[in-house]
Amino acid sequence: MTEPDVAPSHFIRTMIERDVAANKHDQLVATRFPPEPNGYLHLGHAKSICLNFGIAEEFQGWTNLRFDDTNPDKESEEYMSAIKRDVAWLGFTWKSLCYASDYFDQLYDYATFLVKEGLAYVDSLSAEEIREYRGSLTEPGKNSPYRDRSADENLTLLEGMKNGDYDEGEHVLRLKIDMASSNINLRDPAIYRIKKTHHYRTGDKWNIYPLYDYTHCLSDAIEGITHSLCTLEFEDHRPLYNWVLEKTQPRGKPEQTEFGPLNLEYTILSKRRLIQLVESGKVAGWDDPRMPTIAGLRRRGYSAASIQEFCRRIGVTKNAATIEMLVLENCIRDELNETAPRRMAVLEPLKVVITTLAEGSSESLDVANHPQQEHLGTRKVTFSRELYIEQSDFAEVPPPKFKRLTTGGEVRLRSGYVIRCDEVIKDDQGNIVELRCSHDADTLGQKPQGRKVKGVIHWVSADDSATAEVRVYDRLFNRPDPIAEDDFMDALNPDSLSVLQNARTEGALSTAEVGSVYQFERQGYFVTDPDSTDSRAVFNRVVGLRDTWTN
Repeated sequence: MTEPDVAPSHFIRTMIERDVAANKHDQLVATRFPPEPNGYLHLGHAKSICLNFGIAEEFQGWTNLRFDDTNPDKESEEYMSAIKRDVAWLGFTWKSLCYASDYFDQLYDYATFLVKEGLAYVDSLSAEEIREYRGSLTEPGKNSPYRDRSADENLTLLEGMKNGDYDEGEHVLRLKIDMASSNINLRDPAIYRIKKTHHYRTGDKWNIYPLYDYTHCLSDAIEGITHSLCTLEFEDHRPLYNWVLEKTQPRGKPEQTEFGPLNLEYTILSKRRLIQLVESGKVAGWDDPRMPTIAGLRRRGYSAASIQEFCRRIGVTKNAATIEMLVLENCIRDELNETAPRRMAVLEPLKVVITTLAEGSSESLDVANHPQQEHLGTRKVTFSRELYIEQSDFAEVPPPKFKRLTTGGEVRLRSGYVIRCDEVIKDDQGNIVELRCSHDADTLGQKPQGRKVKGVIHWVSADDSATAEVRVYDRLFNRPDPIAEDDFMDALNPDSLSVLQNARTEGALSTAEVGSVYQFERQGYFVTDPDSTDSRAVFNRVVGLRDTWTN
């Protein structure tokens, strides 16, 4: 895959170019990637990672990786380790590794400041009552009866909340903005709730935890972020982002800008729903190769470069767009077509005996590792009396335009000889178990004299091949928009995984390094899976040689 000479322009790059030219933020470009560590990263996160890190690097700035760890019930060290691993694997380096919990003391100080200024209050309504008081998109809300508590009373209650004097749900701290605002996010949003949960970093120090809209903007300001790049769902939250900063920050305010999120056909990019897939056992974990997680794509055989190329191709727009799965698949297919060494593997073997060769005879053939990449060299492939071909490459009664092996017909073996099927051997149930064939010894690298052979099939030697497990993955869902119906589980593709236990590969692949990718000729691209053992390799199909999906 060749890198583009010039990165495609988009509205965020144009905005930052304008800011730098105007000497805004002293020409600094500082961004952040702030995931909540409550799951593994997926392709939607990859788009944000590539944008935030890429744009900062382009303008000689920097990016922080910040964990939004304000909800300890759902967060874990496992998720944080996975996030750090995925960002680094994608090829990016953060300036600082930060945590929202680093700022809990400062955030609390800001909260007490807002209370003293009459801009926040402790509300004792129940969660249900708060929802009722908030109003709707067409009706304004109404003030809480606790909205006019004095600053001293609010400070006393807030201190009690912090010290654990009250039960969860008994009080919340809310901003005092405008209950009649047309933007429902400005109707006195809650910024602290009581949660008596042990935090993996701060222990049991806190009985209250800040909410995202309050934490995020202040964390940006504390870190010196200049451009806070968010997906489109945060557009309606921007006035709240700006309100908090205006009330607390005298200068150096970061700016929030939204871009369209990624939607991809035949998959879901919702962490909540991905968790359901994992916990229900519908997939084999976060790194299941059918998952749109970065871990799953890596195990599937996608490279960091192919994911970056995907993000480049789809671009950055102001609106949400649904991308065809083929765009993603073509990114890795284009790369592997240039880089993946070629090998032969028979997924559903049918035995072939070359009767014109003596028992025990064999020949070593010199075969190119890549037809266009001479620097990849050659390998030795054994041609022996007993071979395996694909069951689908033989038809006793061929359909129209069948160009493979038939009874009495000829076919060329890839990099080998022309063979003719002379006899079909069946078992007692009538199943074909063996083909008896003759070969034309004058056709190695030569066309047969006086006849035209159109078909070319792949094969492996019975003597010099290894049994392998091959996992053929397809799309996890059979509908372009899996969440269009009430239950997205109903859209799961029952044929998203086929496991072939008795595939045969070239013998050298029995020790293939985990993560190494090959083109199995005429089959597709396959990666060596971590489940491989010293005695048996396991391969995952990355992608086919061409798009063959039908729904």
